[in-house]
Order: sequence, then C-alpha cells, then structure tokens
Amino acid sequence: MRGLLQPDVAAAASAYMAWWELAGVDCATAEAPVDWLRPAGPAQPVVSPTQAAPRDRPATLEAFLSWIANDPGQPERRWTGTPILPQGKAKAPLMVITDMPDPADMAAGTLLSDRAGKLFDAMLAAIGLSRGDICLASLLLSRPPGGMVEASDLNAAADRMRALVSLAAPSRLLILGDRTIRTLLPDHDGRPVQDTNGVQGLHYLNQDGGTVSAVATFHPRLLLGQPAAKAECWRTLQSLIEEKHR
Repeated sequence: MRGLLQPDVAAAASAYMAWWELAGVDCATAEAPVDWLRPAGPAQPVVSPTQAAPRDRPATLEAFLSWIANDPGQPERRWTGTPILPQGKAKAPLMVITDMPDPADMAAGTLLSDRAGKLFDAMLAAIGLSRGDICLASLLLSRPPGGMVEASDLNAAADRMRALVSLAAPSRLLILGDRTIRTLLPDHDGRPVQDTNGVQGLHYLNQDGGTVSAVATFHPRLLLGQPAAKAECWRTLQSLIEEKHR
C-alpha cells in the first residue's frame, strides 16, 4: 500500500512546487530584501545622496519645475500616478506646503481638492487670499503606495523643497500637517522650532537664499475629522496676518 502511494505523493509535491514557481516564487530565501509594496516594473538605478541633490540644479523657477517634471531620478518615478507639480508664481505673498497629494487629489490632478480643498479655500479667504494669490506645493509630488514614505525619499523631498522655496522667493510660508512640519522645521525635540522673539506660531525655514518666515498648522484633512482643532488653526492664521502687517 505504501509503495502505491509514493508515486502520487511525488507527483503532488512536483505539482505544488510548479504552482509556486508559476506564482513567481523561485526560492525559499534570498540575500536581498524585497519591497512588496512597490509596483512591479523594471529595476530602478540606485541613487546616492550626492546624486539626489546635484549641485547643478536649475537656477530659475521655470527650469526647476521642468527639471522635477522630467528628471528620472526623482523619487516619484517609482510610484504610479501623474505627479502634481507646484502651482503659482514666484514672489507670491504666501507659499503653502503640504506633505503629499491625497487620493482625491491624485484623481483630480490638483492639490487640496474635494472637501479638504473647500476648507482650505475658506482658510485662505480668512486671511484675505485665494489660490490665485499663492504658490502651492507638496513635499512629494505624487502618493506612494499606502502613503508610506521611506526616510531617504523624504530627505530628498525636503532638500528639493528648500531649493524650490529659494527660487520661488515667497514672502511667507504656511506649512500644513505634522509630517510636513517635522520634515521642514525640526528641532532637537522633534517639535517645530520656536521663533527667537517668542512669537507664538512663527518659525523660520532655512533655505539656499537665507531664511523665510513661516507658520505651521493642521492639515485640512485633520480638521475635517477633528473640528475642535479649528480654533487653534485660526489662532495660527491670525499670527500670519499679524506678521503680514509688521
């Protein structure tokens, strides 16, 4: 009886291994780790930190926007979806920076769309501005799988944003969301830096052209889920208005 079962067991084992091979599993272990969240595609070249931050970046805003739109070394080239480029003109009275497009933004092709966008427009109106008056940009030009960002990509995006701020030369910055704040305005505690004059909510971003004053507040997506935070957001916007009239 045992001898009769052996051919069937061997055939079953062979079929089992063939099934896994068809599924793409050709070995039990491997030397290199695999990021299963990344979309399938051709292998991407490894970019070193010095390659990610070249010294010969474009020297004008228009050329810089063209560079990030077409350069194959940008982190967003590994992700699906069309990148959403910064919008607005140079020397705007206000530049608004968020972390990344939301799923609704990727579908609409513009930052801060849908319900969060309506709330954002109301925030701008409260300080006497509209989208046509500002420069609007995000640290990451498109949304990574699951919204999860590798530290190296975030560092490269922060360095790129500082260069963009230098070329855009806005009068002030409004930084939205905890991840954006921690990336652009860190201190030793992991919290945004305090203004040297003790002004509540006022910070300074270091960039290639020096420093620019900034205020930081909640992202509209958080305000939609936590309306109680709107009062603190309004106080922050008031400090932005006060800075405008100094």
